[in-house]
Amino acid sequence: MLPFIHIGHFNLPTFGLLLWLAAVAAAFVMDRAFRRAGITADAIGMVAVAVVLGILGAKLWHVIDTPIEFREEGWQVLWDTAGFAWFGGLVFGISALVFQGWWAKIGGLRTLDLAAPSATIGYGIETMLRWPLGMSFPNGIDPTLPGVRVFPTPLYEFMAGLLIGWWLWRRGGKPHATGTIVGQYLVLSGIARFLVEFIRRNPKVLFGLSNAQLASLGSVVAGAALVWWAARQPVTEAVTAPVEGSA
Repeated sequence: MLPFIHIGHFNLPTFGLLLWLAAVAAAFVMDRAFRRAGITADAIGMVAVAVVLGILGAKLWHVIDTPIEFREEGWQVLWDTAGFAWFGGLVFGISALVFQGWWAKIGGLRTLDLAAPSATIGYGIETMLRWPLGMSFPNGIDPTLPGVRVFPTPLYEFMAGLLIGWWLWRRGGKPHATGTIVGQYLVLSGIARFLVEFIRRNPKVLFGLSNAQLASLGSVVAGAALVWWAARQPVTEAVTAPVEGSA
């Protein structure tokens, strides 16, 4: 991955560009989910707030997780384009959606159900395999050594996210108890993240697992508990409000 796209004297950070594109895609999907459910609240605004707080949470969690960087660089580490922890972004993003759902009188848990499909829309360890199982990232923020190939895990996570998002979108259009969709999101995304960590270069901290894997296990347990709880709640009929552009 190229950290920057050079356009004349202007350097465009690719991380920021891709983050913006992801936010746009998430806002589009969540807006469609709100329309399908007949909800008039501002889905795009909710996504914008969740993205900003998610970025803040990801950065703060990274600083807490790696205090040595903060001791060496001080507050400057907060503005570094590298160092974002998935778990911190998840916690802050979910908290932002729950509060906004409560404020809009939708319900925090129902808002998470509606947001789950949109939430899914250089790492790696050395491998001798070629694309699609092995690539070099000599220009990455954490560049690989010459001749060393690593798994392009961001691509794997992207494909897994699309598949999970597709499943949750279809499931959200059918009758289900409140909490079912976000519970499935926590389970599926947690499993995907847990597995991909085996081919990333993150340090192992406990039982041969990385911090992200431990957080992923927590996500799976919480999601499974939520699915179990939701299965004992009354099932609500799916709202079939017409969505613009749908058949």
